[in-house]
Amino acid sequence: MKKIILIVGLIVGLMFGETDAQAGQLAEHLSKFPDWNHKPMIQKAQGDLYYPQWMEGEWDVTSTLVDKVAPMAPKITTPGFEKNAERLNQPVEFKVRFKTVQSLPKLQIFPLTLFLNQAGSEEQEDEKIYPNIVGDRAFNGFNMGKATLGENGILSVKADPTNPNRLITVLPGNIELISTVTGRSSETPSQDQFIATEISQQVFESSSQIYLNEVETTTAYQAEFDDKNSPNEVKTIIGDQVTAVYLSPQDPNFFAASGHPVALYRYQLKLVKKE
Repeated sequence: MKKIILIVGLIVGLMFGETDAQAGQLAEHLSKFPDWNHKPMIQKAQGDLYYPQWMEGEWDVTSTLVDKVAPMAPKITTPGFEKNAERLNQPVEFKVRFKTVQSLPKLQIFPLTLFLNQAGSEEQEDEKIYPNIVGDRAFNGFNMGKATLGENGILSVKADPTNPNRLITVLPGNIELISTVTGRSSETPSQDQFIATEISQQVFESSSQIYLNEVETTTAYQAEFDDKNSPNEVKTIIGDQVTAVYLSPQDPNFFAASGHPVALYRYQLKLVKKE
């Protein structure tokens, strides 16, 4: 079960409008690993997370767990933490893609007709309108699930069409994992960097139990431009990602944890664009 929860944490980091963080807050937060004592300052998740233009397209990803920490052990540990030691420094490969947001038709309110900018588009300082890029959540989640759990270890991943922040993963044995992003922030330290953090509520349901927790995923992406004069021409992206697990209020150790993370996992990501 713990492995499944961690998978969804990484999926969220590769998928999920956009909320600007306080200047440098997320970069500073990430640099303090593993001394994380609380969640970062974020706002309520609305819409979807918009990625830089240079992340558009399909990518081959290599994800490697490079560190894991149980800040409150031995007093409080999470299911499967020790077992995850066998995953250290073992690269996992899968595919992800990021796509342009679909446009909305013009809004007609008789007798007025309002012409709207394309959904997922924004006007930059050069007065041009660029389409926003979002993660293909179902595609990304399913591919990573297969890579981690095995070809038969995951049945489906479905993005809720009414809520871009809700992901439903179905596993063998009538098991379902529902992950809902409740808060997020992002920042762009430079043209070739993008950092995002999201907090998600996870509900793990089977015929015999329901398990709840809260997961933070903070990821810093570094683009490697082929040509500095063409900043959207990127073939490789390096990522530094941390997944933090927090107890839900239903957990008997919730008050003892006092808002601190009970498990931290750090990953190195490498995304190579498919030709």
